[in-house]
Amino acid sequence: MPAAIVRVARGRQVADAGALTAEAYLADRLVGATDAYAEELRDAEQRSREATLLVALLPRGARDTSTAGTADGSATRAAEAAARTVDAAEPDDDLVVVGTVTLAPYGTSYAEVAEPGELEIRMLAVAPEARRQGIAELLVGAALREAVAGGARRVVLSTLDSMESARRLYGRLGFVAVPERDWDHAVVHLRVHAWTPPDAPGALVEQATWPPARVVDVDGWRVGLSGGLTRRANSLLPLGVPADLDASLDRVEALYAEVGQPTVVRVCRAATPGLTERLDSRGYAVVARTDVLVRAVDDDTRAGPRAGATRTDAGPVRVSVADRPGDAWLRLWSGAKSRLHASGSAAEDDGTSLALARVVLGGAPAVYLLATDADGPVGVIRAAFAEDWVALSCLVVAPHARRRGLGRALTLRALDEAARRGARRAFLQVEADNTGAAALYAGLGFQPAERYLYRERR
Repeated sequence: MPAAIVRVARGRQVADAGALTAEAYLADRLVGATDAYAEELRDAEQRSREATLLVALLPRGARDTSTAGTADGSATRAAEAAARTVDAAEPDDDLVVVGTVTLAPYGTSYAEVAEPGELEIRMLAVAPEARRQGIAELLVGAALREAVAGGARRVVLSTLDSMESARRLYGRLGFVAVPERDWDHAVVHLRVHAWTPPDAPGALVEQATWPPARVVDVDGWRVGLSGGLTRRANSLLPLGVPADLDASLDRVEALYAEVGQPTVVRVCRAATPGLTERLDSRGYAVVARTDVLVRAVDDDTRAGPRAGATRTDAGPVRVSVADRPGDAWLRLWSGAKSRLHASGSAAEDDGTSLALARVVLGGAPAVYLLATDADGPVGVIRAAFAEDWVALSCLVVAPHARRRGLGRALTLRALDEAARRGARRAFLQVEADNTGAAALYAGLGFQPAERYLYRERR
């Protein structure tokens, strides 16, 4: 199956999104060719100015080989497959728009039912020949993550009773009906559905499950120092309000300079007020955007296997569980990392690197799952505990064992282990551009709760 990415429309993708929206609505007989609304659908230029216009992109040529003339079932497994391998940096000329959605703020001309603090999903459309590949699910999931990133308290949409596939999709993603907000337009009755972001674990819980090897306090800020092993363990967590922001930043930068590392700052919802402006003035660039996804641990609809063998699409594997990372676990995890060190330099697979990994990974109560098949280790995942949360991380599947459902199976097994240890809520962190991972976790019931940025001084 071809792979898709979702991002904000740019360049000629804007006009292509408008043409596609009108095409899809005409194909579904939701609008007539001469209706004034058809022109509004085509005018994506205005939508891109007033709202967030997202597009789903496939490699050029893939659209023409898709299943033609089918309705979009938006199956979760299809969404996972559709999102696997396209590089978000691939040149625009090599990509074609196959779907689009608009995320409209309250008060704009595109918001029909949104109230203050809400964002509204409008004009979801998938090209007729690209349907039943999970494109709609990718688009709505991306819209929810963007809404959380912007601080929305709720996302709303309107749908028709006849849109059965769409309503099933919205239900899978956590939307609920709000009948008291239903409304009529001309001769149609529209049903309003709403989605509310779940509570996030918060920066302190997140750091407790991935603690730096050393933490230095600078005026209430936490400076993580871990020899460059992972950005999470080598960044500033700026909570609280220092008396002098610039003086505090000077001290933080000096600490990182002493150890030969760049200064990296995590900017989250709870970060020090006014920090963003200070970082702008000092030349800090955004180097990564990370989504925090959460779900209840005891979601019986997605319960994992209890013990022993785990079955994947290619047959059973054996999963062992330990309270510290063994050599085989560490070798598979570190060997799969293209950038083990936060600085971007490749980490040597030697005793020093593995010893540092043991310190960082072993700094919180956790269990380590290792999957093996007849050929040896094929997958790992870590589940770390803080308060009533479990943090899932370090999911790696060996290249020869991918596309067998092992990542999904390991995640479910880790949730099962967490439930047996009393965790009530689970979270994980995914880079915002990783559409494939987002699709996998959405299919497992994870929902976006927060987005934070890493900013680095160049």
